[in-house]
Amino acid sequence: MILPAASWQEQAEQCFLEGNYVQAANFYEQAIANEPENISHYWYLGLMLLLQEKEAEAQMIWLCGMESGEAAKIPQLSAELTQVLQTEAQRREALADDRIAWVIRQYIREVNPLDINNLLRLILLAIKLETFTGEELHNFGVIEVLQATETINVDFSLLMEVLQQVLAADPLHPATLEFTAVCLPYVKEPYVFIDILVVNSVKIAYSRQKAAVAARLLEVALNLDKRNPEVLILLTSFYQDSGEYAKGIETAKLCYSLFTELPEKIFANHLIIRGLMMAAGKYWLEASTAFGQHESLLNMLFNAPELNLDPTTVVRLFSATYFLPYFRDDLKSNRNLQNQVARICQINIQNNLPEQTVKYAQIKSIKSPNKTTKKLKIGYLSHCLKRHSVGWIARWLLKYHDRDRFQVHAYLINAQQRQDPLQEWYVNQVDKAYKFGLEATEIAEQIYQDEIDILIDLDSITLDVISEITTLKPAPIQVTWLGWDASGIPAIDYFIVDPYVLPETAQEYYSETLWKLPETYLAVDGFEVGVPTLRRDSLEIPQDAVVYFSSQMGFKRHPETVHLQMQILKQVPNSYFLIKGSAEQLSIKNFFTEIAEAEGVSSDRLRFLPDVAFEEIHRANLGIADIVLDTYPYNGATTTLETLWMGIPLVTKVGEQFASRNSYTMMMNVGVTEGIAWTDEEYVEWGVRLGKDAALRQKIAWQLRQSRQTSPLWNGKQFTREMETAFKQMWARYIQS
Repeated sequence: MILPAASWQEQAEQCFLEGNYVQAANFYEQAIANEPENISHYWYLGLMLLLQEKEAEAQMIWLCGMESGEAAKIPQLSAELTQVLQTEAQRREALADDRIAWVIRQYIREVNPLDINNLLRLILLAIKLETFTGEELHNFGVIEVLQATETINVDFSLLMEVLQQVLAADPLHPATLEFTAVCLPYVKEPYVFIDILVVNSVKIAYSRQKAAVAARLLEVALNLDKRNPEVLILLTSFYQDSGEYAKGIETAKLCYSLFTELPEKIFANHLIIRGLMMAAGKYWLEASTAFGQHESLLNMLFNAPELNLDPTTVVRLFSATYFLPYFRDDLKSNRNLQNQVARICQINIQNNLPEQTVKYAQIKSIKSPNKTTKKLKIGYLSHCLKRHSVGWIARWLLKYHDRDRFQVHAYLINAQQRQDPLQEWYVNQVDKAYKFGLEATEIAEQIYQDEIDILIDLDSITLDVISEITTLKPAPIQVTWLGWDASGIPAIDYFIVDPYVLPETAQEYYSETLWKLPETYLAVDGFEVGVPTLRRDSLEIPQDAVVYFSSQMGFKRHPETVHLQMQILKQVPNSYFLIKGSAEQLSIKNFFTEIAEAEGVSSDRLRFLPDVAFEEIHRANLGIADIVLDTYPYNGATTTLETLWMGIPLVTKVGEQFASRNSYTMMMNVGVTEGIAWTDEEYVEWGVRLGKDAALRQKIAWQLRQSRQTSPLWNGKQFTREMETAFKQMWARYIQS
C-alpha cells in the first residue's frame, strides 16, 4: 500500500523524533522509490542511517543523491545536504547530545571543509567531549580558513565563545596563540575581544604561573588598542614576572605617561619600581629616584580632598607601599605611609559596596555566649597555600589544630586551575576547603555564610584581592599572620608577633593591636631535604676554602649591604661568595662585580647560581656553605629558617621594622647569638670572625642541631597550642566588649 506523501512524511518525522531510525529509514526508502526526482529524500535517508551508526551506508546514499542530480547543481545539492545536517546538529546540541552532534558536524566538514562556523562548533564539541588537545585548531583547518584571504562569513559571537573556551581548555598550546591572532581581522567589538584576553591572561599568569604566555596574549590585544591602560598594566606585570625586565620597565613608564589621575600615577610608579627592583642592581640608582618620587606622590594623595576612587583603582592602591621596607628600615615613616594608604582604600571599598559592608557589620553585634564553649570556626585566607614560603610554614598550625575545639576552613585564592601537591594537602587537611578565583566579593560572601569567627589573613598586601576581602570584614575578628607585615587595614584587629620581631615601642605605629605570642610568632617541625646538586669542585672552589652563601630575590639586594658583604670577603683569605636568587642574571652579576671591584675583591671569588627546580634541592645545597650572609633592610624569613634547620651559621643585621628582625627572632629562639649584628661594623666583624674561626662555626652548627630537640622554633605542636590560646582569648575579649 502506497501512503499519500503527506502521511508518510508525518510518520517518518514521528519515527525520527521518537528515535526509531530503522522505521524512519524505511519510509524514506519508499519515498525514493516513489519520488526519485526529489533528492532531499536521499539526504534524510542518509541521516537516518548515520544515526544508526551506519556511516558507510549513509555516505553511499548521499553520493547516490549527488550523482542523481545534474553536475551543474552539485554546489546547490551540497548546500541542501549541509542544511539538513546543520538543522539536526543544532537540534542535537540543544538536547546536549554532543556525541551525535559531533558525528554530524564531521560530515558537514567533509561536505564543506570551508564552513568556518561549523569548524568552530566542532572545536566547542571537542572541548565539551573532553577530547580537545589543541591540535584540532590545525587539524580541522580552523586557523587556515581564518587566515584565508577571501572573505568568509564568521559568526562573531561564536568566534568569541570558541576563543574563550579554547583559552580555558588549553591556553599553553602553541596553536592557541595562533588562533587568537587570526581572530583579529574578524573582531567587530574590540572591547569584547580584549576583555576575553585580559581575563584569561590573568588566569594563565597566576593560576598556571605562565606569565610569558599571558604576555604574548596581551600583545595580540595591543593590535586593537595600543594604549589600553588595563592591557598595559597587566602586560607590565607579566613582562616582569617572566623575566622580560626591560620590556616591563618600558611598559610601566608608558602607563605612567598615560595616566592623569593621582591614584593611577601612584600605581604606575609602583610598577616602575617593581620592574627596576626585580632586575636588581643594574637599575638601583634609578629605583631609588623612583622611590623618592613615590613618597612624594603618596603624600600628595594624603593631602588631597577625600577621593571617590573607582573599585579597580582603589584595589590596586593596596600594593603601593610594598617596596617601602626594601629601601629603608624606618618603622615610623613606613608604617605611617602604609596605614594611610590602607585607610583610604578601606573607605573607598566600603563606600563602593555599602550594602555588603552593612550586612557583614551586623555579624559584630551577634554575640552568642555559647560560643565560649562551642567550637570556634577559624578561616585561613591565602593565595600561598601551595609550594610557597607561606605554604611551607603554615602547614604545621593546620596539621596540629585541635579539632575538638576548632573547626578549620581554608579559602585558597586563585587556586582553581593550579596543580600543586602541597595545595592538595591543605585541601585534605581542613574541615572545609574552597578553591576560588579572584572574585573578592564572592569569597567574602562565602566566609560570611560560613559564619567564620576568626579569619586569618596570611598574605597581607601581597595580593590585592586578599586586602579587598579583609576590608569588607566578613568575619567579626580578623588577624594577620605571616605575610609581608601588617597591612594597616583598619578592619584588621590583630597582627601576630613575638617578643623579638618588633621593638617594644612598635605598637604606636600600628593600627592593628599587636598580639604577642610568648616565644615565637611562627614554628615548623622541620623541612624536607632532597639530594644536593652543588659540589665545590664543579664550582672550582678549593675544598679548604671558606664559602659564604646568600639566596634571596633581587628585591632584597640593597647595595649598602652588598658593600658590607664584599668587605667581609676581602678580609677572609681563600673565601668565596655564592649568590643565588631570582633577578636579571647579567644585571645581578654586574651589580655584584662592580661593588666587589670597588671594595678591592676579585670577581673570580663570586659564583652565581641558577635557581633549582624544588625547594628540597635548595635546602640540600645549603650544605655547601660555611656561613650564610643575610640581607638588610629586608631579612630572609623562610630562607633563614632553612639555613638554621640545616645547621649553617648566619650573619644578620637587626633593625627596627618587622622585615629587618625576622632572622633576629629566629636566632634568639634557637639560642644562637653569634652572628647577630646591630650595626654595619658588627655585621662585618661577625662575618669575618665566623669565616676565620672554624671551631666557632662547628660550635654553632652543633647548637643548631641540638636546638631541633629543644627550640620552640622547631615545635609546631607547641606553637599551635599557643596560637589556639590566642584565638580563644581574642574571642573572649570580643564577647566581653
